[in-house]
Amino acid sequence: MRVVSLVPSLTEAVAATVPAALAGVTDWCTHPADLDVTRIGGTKNPKVDRILALAPDLVIANEEENRVPDLEALRAAGVEVLVTEVRDVPQAFRELARVLEACGAGARPRWLDEAEQAWSALPLPEHRTTAVVPIWRRPWMVLGRDTFAGDVLTRLGVDHLYATHAERYPRVPVEDLRAAAPDVVVLPDEPYLFTPDDGPEAFPGLPCALVSGRLLTWYGPSLAEAPRVLGEALRAARR
Repeated sequence: MRVVSLVPSLTEAVAATVPAALAGVTDWCTHPADLDVTRIGGTKNPKVDRILALAPDLVIANEEENRVPDLEALRAAGVEVLVTEVRDVPQAFRELARVLEACGAGARPRWLDEAEQAWSALPLPEHRTTAVVPIWRRPWMVLGRDTFAGDVLTRLGVDHLYATHAERYPRVPVEDLRAAAPDVVVLPDEPYLFTPDDGPEAFPGLPCALVSGRLLTWYGPSLAEAPRVLGEALRAARR
């Protein structure tokens, strides 16, 4: 089995389970750190000719991260493409199992069971917290409706204030974000790299939680530690 992954979190999942299957990955596939396979470009601009030269049996993709024209070009060239859809935590586990089976995993990996157990064992939050969750600035964009990261936060007791917005990633002026008066501003380090010096200064007087974007938005082995680490960061921001 020769697999090309166009999704960083799926790359990590396959590398942790059937590493020999990976023939190509994107430039943004950073985990595991020692991954040494052919790079085929970005998630939004993969080099189709480079992928075809690898003669993959399967390309794994995601309906949000990858562009339809690229996937159609691969299919037109005779390549099988598996497209995932992940909008909440339970769906992440179902899609991960489907991807790993398609990639030749003979059995369900232990890390997947451990990750599912970590989320199923979460206690009910003692109280709920409101938040805004910027994912970009210049222009400011936030989590909106129907997102995996939004579901992750909901399960940790955090209700983000744009969860019912008509768009999944709406552009909202920073003045409006401040006026929403959330209990906390959640600032991940991807896709925009928010840091202590780049982000919190836009929200004076509001607690800010700087969190790992991988733990907030990736569905793979990181799901096992995400509840604990994200929970600790969110609680620390409110102290």
